Amino acid sequence: MASTVPSTPAPKRKPGHDAAGHSHGHGNKGLAGLVVGAIGVVFGDIGTSPLYTLKEAFSPHFGLVGPGVGPVEFHDTVLGILSLVFWALMIVVTLKYVTIIMRADNEGEGGVMALMTLAQRTLAKGGRSAYVVGILGIFGASLFFGDSVITPAITVLGAVEGLEVAAPGLHRFIVPITVVILVIVFLAQRFGTEKVGRIFGPITTVWFLALAAIGIHNIIDAPEVLKALNPIWGVRFFLDHGAHSVLILGVVVLAVTGGEALYADMGHFGARPIRYAWYILVLPCLMLNYLGQGAFVLDHPDAVRNPFFEAVPAWALYPMIVLATMAAVIASQAVITGAFSVARQAMQLGYIPRMQIKHTSHDTIGQIYVPYINWVLAITVIGVVLAFRSSTALATAYGISVSATMLIDTLLLALVARALWPRWRTWVLPLCVVFFIVDVGFVIANGAKFFEGAWFPVVLGLTVFTVMRTWRRGRELLHEEVRKEGIQLDSFLPGLMLAPPVRVPGTAVFMTADKGVVPHALLHNLKHNKVLHERNVFLTVETLNVPHAPREKRLKIEAIGDDFYRVLIRFGFMEVPDVPLALMRSCDAGGIYFDPMDTTYFASRETVVASRHRGMPIWRDRLFAFMHRNAAPATGFFRIPGNRLVELGAQVEI
Repeated sequence: MASTVPSTPAPKRKPGHDAAGHSHGHGNKGLAGLVVGAIGVVFGDIGTSPLYTLKEAFSPHFGLVGPGVGPVEFHDTVLGILSLVFWALMIVVTLKYVTIIMRADNEGEGGVMALMTLAQRTLAKGGRSAYVVGILGIFGASLFFGDSVITPAITVLGAVEGLEVAAPGLHRFIVPITVVILVIVFLAQRFGTEKVGRIFGPITTVWFLALAAIGIHNIIDAPEVLKALNPIWGVRFFLDHGAHSVLILGVVVLAVTGGEALYADMGHFGARPIRYAWYILVLPCLMLNYLGQGAFVLDHPDAVRNPFFEAVPAWALYPMIVLATMAAVIASQAVITGAFSVARQAMQLGYIPRMQIKHTSHDTIGQIYVPYINWVLAITVIGVVLAFRSSTALATAYGISVSATMLIDTLLLALVARALWPRWRTWVLPLCVVFFIVDVGFVIANGAKFFEGAWFPVVLGLTVFTVMRTWRRGRELLHEEVRKEGIQLDSFLPGLMLAPPVRVPGTAVFMTADKGVVPHALLHNLKHNKVLHERNVFLTVETLNVPHAPREKRLKIEAIGDDFYRVLIRFGFMEVPDVPLALMRSCDAGGIYFDPMDTTYFASRETVVASRHRGMPIWRDRLFAFMHRNAAPATGFFRIPGNRLVELGAQVEI
């Protein structure tokens, strides 16, 4: 099936290169190395789900165990839950994400933002449908940040809680140990995904093999558990427990958390290594462990308090706690790197303020580190651990953001399949209906836990969503005000040349967001310095809805007379926008030559003033003004050298 689903159409290019001809680096490394690296980074989240999934399914909250539950009923319940877990992994992760959605790549990049831009390409620009898709994409990205907060907290807590099984007296040390581990995880991010993956890959491989070994060890004692692979047991679970049984989906979704993360991390390693790792190692090992836990619980019903660690042989308990803790650290890595990717996409598309981005690999452009995002996540994650203090408490909060993001992915996938996959939509769209039903079930089950803790990721997601929408809308209002106060370039230049000011040697580059309006920096320069340079360039930078700008669309130069030029530079949303480098290459494209030592860049830096009588509500105006003051300047973001830059200020009321 995997070979029959089309990739989203993209410009033809050499293997391992983007549309602009830049190497991604995936083609320069052995496939085996990329597979091991992907195991270490991408699958950490879903790979640690066995630590807490069955434990939460048998919590007293659901009433599936207890004095009133007979042996036969308990047997059927165990098989029913295992069947639901198995088919959730097959339908949601294997079929939906690994087989289908990962084919909907935006020139090699994945994640809800990349899927959103693909879906928007299928709709009329500026229409209501495109607006709704944009809202869905932003909300999905916001929820993904919520997942990035809860996943490190619950996985590390779940692993360290194994100490309670070995030595109950160590309970009071669980939270402090968890906090120390998380601090180390976030400190390590600056070394980059490549180095982290190189270290974590072999460890995670050992983790998955250990999961399989423990599972096989217990399945041999109770092979009856293999019946759970039959979907009839999942159906019987719903029939036996009635409407109340839908709530168990709030636990089943814990087994598939990480599906969106592996899609978001696709740009780090490529789709093929992720698929190979899933089919060959990750899926078999996960299911063997879930079945092994179920087999042990069938023979030892009291083990439901922590079936993962109870199923581990006594001699291997302490080594498994250490290995589980290391795997939990790696699980945190999966969503953190995914958060970096989504943040960069949102930044380039204009949904969050500009931030410093550090590239951590010379070979793979997708491997980045965003310091601000890293430390905001660190503070929030540690705060969550201190507030909830146990994986059981966090499990009530976990799932709602994941299931809602998966639902949004399904809706966007349907749009992409309908418009871009004409030959395959006849079977992909019916599958989207199946995915939609499953996702809605997960959302309803997790929504039922709203007042028990699920409110936290919802509030967190809404907060991030508000910030993203405020930044986007505030930028639109700011540009409207600047344009309103501006002078049209076509009428300004003829008038200026009637009485031309003194011309001084060199090239002046005036950065402007609107290529039809005279840049404020030029007006201020004329007003205060009363001079013009010999050559003047009005530069506009655009971000395209593709990861990498095609070479033929990269640069556009237009002479408008008297040594004035309009220059348009386009970058993809996954590229480093290096303006001086792009201008230096303009000569190769048949354009004008820019001498770096003879070029001065002029930019205006607006001070935003909130107003009650226009734009957004006053609190959103103030929020935007605060973000605008603290955003990284565009000049730094575009890699303009400080010793060649002149910034001129202006005050704008929105």
